[in-house]
Amino acid sequence: MRMILPPLRDRRVIQRLLEVFFRGHREADFKRAVSAMCRFYHLKRPRVEWYEYIDWGRTAGKTYEDGKIHLMHPENWKKGRKYNSERQWINAVYHEMGHYVFWADAERKADTFAFRMARGVSNGNHHNGKRARRS
Repeated sequence: MRMILPPLRDRRVIQRLLEVFFRGHREADFKRAVSAMCRFYHLKRPRVEWYEYIDWGRTAGKTYEDGKIHLMHPENWKKGRKYNSERQWINAVYHEMGHYVFWADAERKADTFAFRMARGVSNGNHHNGKRARRS
C-alpha cells in the first residue's frame, strides 16, 4: 500500500514535540505536533479531548466520524498501565491520527500509518535514513 508521509525532518520534529509533551504536559507542544501533521495533509486540526481512561482502560484513544479524537492523557497513561512507555503512547497518538488523516475505520491502515511515522525517526540515523556502516 502506498502511503504519503511527511518528510523525515518533519516527522522528527513531530516526534520530538510529542516526547516533550509526554514528559512536561504542555498543551502547546501537543498542538504544534498535531498541527504539523495536519498542515502536511491540508486538514484542519482535530478536536482532542483528554481522558483518564477510555473503554475501562483497554484503549488509548478513539477517533470519531465527526473528527473528534479522545486520547488518554500521558499522566494517566504513565500510572495505570502495565505497558506505559512513552513510545507506546506516541504510537497510539499516531494510530488515532492515522484514522483521522485517512478517514479509515481499518485498523490495519492506522497501524501501518503509526509504524511508518515512527520508522527512522528516533533511532539515531540522522543521515538520510541510511544505516551507518560498521568497520
